[in-house]
Amino acid sequence: MKYFATLAPFLVIIAAQFAWAEDTPKQNRLRLETSAYLQMHADNPIDWYPWGEEALARAKAENKPIFLSIGYASCHWCHVMEEESFSNPKIAEFLNKHFVCIKVDREERPDVDSVYMLATQIMANNSGWPLNVFLTPDAKPFIGTTYLPAEDREVPLADGQAIGVQPGFLTLAKRVAIAWSEQKPQLEEVGDNITRALRQVLGRPLLPPELADRDSIFRTFDRSLEKEFDPRFGGFEFEEGNDRIPKFPQPSYLYYLLKRNDSGNATSGNMLELTLEKMASGGIYDQVGGGFHRYSTDRHWKIPHFEKMLYDNGQLLSIYAQASKSLDKPEFAVVARGIADFVLSEMTGPDGEFYSAIDADSDGEEGAYYRFTPEELQQKLSADQQRLAEQAFGMTGTPNFEKKYYVPQFHGAPEEEKLVDLKAALLAIRNQRTKPFLDKKVITSWNGQMIRGLADAGRILEEPRYTEAASRSADHLLKLAAANDGRLRRTWETKENHPPAYVDDYAMLIDGLLALHIATGEQRWLDEAVKLQATQQKHYGDETFGGYYFTPDDNSNLIVRGKLYTDGALPSGNAVSVGNLKKLAKLIPDQAEQYNALAQKTIESSSTLLNDHPNSTARMAAELVED
Repeated sequence: MKYFATLAPFLVIIAAQFAWAEDTPKQNRLRLETSAYLQMHADNPIDWYPWGEEALARAKAENKPIFLSIGYASCHWCHVMEEESFSNPKIAEFLNKHFVCIKVDREERPDVDSVYMLATQIMANNSGWPLNVFLTPDAKPFIGTTYLPAEDREVPLADGQAIGVQPGFLTLAKRVAIAWSEQKPQLEEVGDNITRALRQVLGRPLLPPELADRDSIFRTFDRSLEKEFDPRFGGFEFEEGNDRIPKFPQPSYLYYLLKRNDSGNATSGNMLELTLEKMASGGIYDQVGGGFHRYSTDRHWKIPHFEKMLYDNGQLLSIYAQASKSLDKPEFAVVARGIADFVLSEMTGPDGEFYSAIDADSDGEEGAYYRFTPEELQQKLSADQQRLAEQAFGMTGTPNFEKKYYVPQFHGAPEEEKLVDLKAALLAIRNQRTKPFLDKKVITSWNGQMIRGLADAGRILEEPRYTEAASRSADHLLKLAAANDGRLRRTWETKENHPPAYVDDYAMLIDGLLALHIATGEQRWLDEAVKLQATQQKHYGDETFGGYYFTPDDNSNLIVRGKLYTDGALPSGNAVSVGNLKKLAKLIPDQAEQYNALAQKTIESSSTLLNDHPNSTARMAAELVED
């Protein structure tokens, strides 16, 4: 788009000298927030605001651009940038003088994150966290980037010989301030153009095309999956000869493969089976403590990025439990139990609520809690345990992580009974270390996914304690909603002005309640799901074109109110809603016509993506598979 060319001059302006403000606050407004991520920035010398009317009004009143920074508590590079840049007094003074600074927890405010993440992808063809975006006073984005070092630094160029300079964050901030002072109309024009593009993508003002037939959509998606699939190690998006491209579990892809396998597609079943096997034996699965890490840093699933997210484990719990039955693989049931037991032990609160994430770092180093040195194994394991650790977990020879540490991978263990004792011994070593930070934020949608996972696991694996844990969490969330006039909230900390729920929160909790009803036969779960579905329809539904807006009709302060259909680490709320509506139609026959019509209209509202790019909305494509 031509108007993005107007950005170029601002990135080459020579930085000027600026007078620094004399005073900065010792603790900023974020001290009043309950988000753990925002609290991590409460002692920054930056005059941070949370997202809200106070900050937006100040920017307009003072005609200052906004510096918006978005991240989350278990994000490694967010911590790095907080330490390098946001704790730096020189950088803070400059930001305080020239910008209104807003800090956002993306897990608490996915509405803000989704808009400005898409804007950055449009502007820079790049994205990630921390996400740092400069906005006009009316919150329209004109420059976006991810992590930057605090100061300029020399880096080797592509030829490996010449040296170039990577501008640091302070340099970028200075250039933006100069550009705002000298060329504000041009920046405002860029902001207007980006906002117009966002409204075209998120607002979907044009009528979608007619939905292609199901088989055509499946053929398109299946061809895409087969092209992306790694035939040696499972998973998707690999490059032969390059083992360092990260791999993500992509639960929405796995869910589609599971549904296609259950409908008789053997190729889908083979891809699913290999992927689940390789993931379960790799370091991405915590072989000692259970549960999955966020992603693998390599093609083989060996070395993870060590954070653990509730939403990954909730989705994978359901998939492994279902696949253990669909593929007749008892070892997948073992993995499912490992996920469930880990979450119930490490990520569950006193009222049955589930916490959101465990950090990758401890003692200032990524993965420090999970790795083992050869010396530790020699000193703290018996000779028999060392032999089994070598055999079962590959903990022998040259260490596989940073050439100093072992990250266990599973190679098989003929002595199953001894493996339990070995894991206990390795856990005892780990428990002597500083545990990674646990983010105790309770997010409704993520709890809904874990409720679904535990309900499925309890039913399929015949483990009543899992179903009971799911019921306890659901009871807790519904009591909180009842005290909030029946409306859900995104998070449930004590602060009253937390944002309302998004459509994902309704859709995923309803999904969990329906799974509980199917697992237990209890009518109350179905009744609660029906009530929440009615609220979702009233406040999020698009009665004209179908589908559901991400934000409610009575609470949004964003530059665009949009509908999201693409899957990320989580499936889209629209796709999950289709599954819910189809289940409700089967469970309540006298309302089947109404629910099926809503489901079909939601599917048709996503036809642009389903017809041409079904891989971007895999969960929606899965809902086209007949049960």
